[in-house]
Amino acid sequence: MVILMNLFHSATRRWVSQVYCGLKPASSKKQRTCFEMTRPSSNMADFREVFAKAKHIAIITGAGVSAESGVPTFRGAGGYWRKWQAQELATPEAFARNPSRVWEFYHYRRELMMTKHPNPAHIAIAECEARLSKQGRSVVVITQNIDELHRKAGTKHLLEIHGSLFKTRCTSCGNVTANHKSPICSALAGKGAPDPDAEDTRIPVEELPRVNLVGTSSIVYPAAMFAPQVSARGVPVAEFNMQSTPATDQFRFHFPGPCGTTLPPALARHKTEIIS
Repeated sequence: MVILMNLFHSATRRWVSQVYCGLKPASSKKQRTCFEMTRPSSNMADFREVFAKAKHIAIITGAGVSAESGVPTFRGAGGYWRKWQAQELATPEAFARNPSRVWEFYHYRRELMMTKHPNPAHIAIAECEARLSKQGRSVVVITQNIDELHRKAGTKHLLEIHGSLFKTRCTSCGNVTANHKSPICSALAGKGAPDPDAEDTRIPVEELPRVNLVGTSSIVYPAAMFAPQVSARGVPVAEFNMQSTPATDQFRFHFPGPCGTTLPPALARHKTEIIS
């Protein structure tokens, strides 16, 4: 899913807009709104008129934007690695209990991601950022994804709020370093098969990567609450997603379908843009 929010200035008030991609919406029993809620529009021309006025754009992305690149989302009925969901493995506690298992899980994901490439959604976002920066307009991409596909596509202003598969952190000193080695250590070569019947390799701790720990929470709620909260303040928000979500009716626009199909025309150059 992708949600787009536009930020532009008026004489007395600053408006914010944002793009929101592939996140679970936040649920709230009490939702305050400062305007009457209506059904979101799917009128692309209207959206592009609003977007063309944006001076500052925030794009929030989640697993959905990378799914078209063949990246497993580890969500839903089939969202398991062996017998575990990602949330059960992507924690410091899980690492402390079984570092070999956690490293097998991340090794599988690292090796898989080295074969994946940005899809049209990643490229549209990167090209939009590059184009608008020449016009004095800013784009920031806030991603939950740890696959670095936004970076591969060319996105410059990127915040990876859950970290990266290719950055490791020492559990003792906290040092973070980039590491794209394949495999990351010889003991993990050929390991990490995701099959439910596969058994843990039980690699001795001394043979696992040293001065390294990959970590990410895979908890989507903190990012998921951004778009509904901003929308409640009257900011135009556009949701790009395969289907409607519980938060869809809170947004001004909703465009169903794969992000790789809907985002490129949405972020393409508008007729009012000045080419420098």
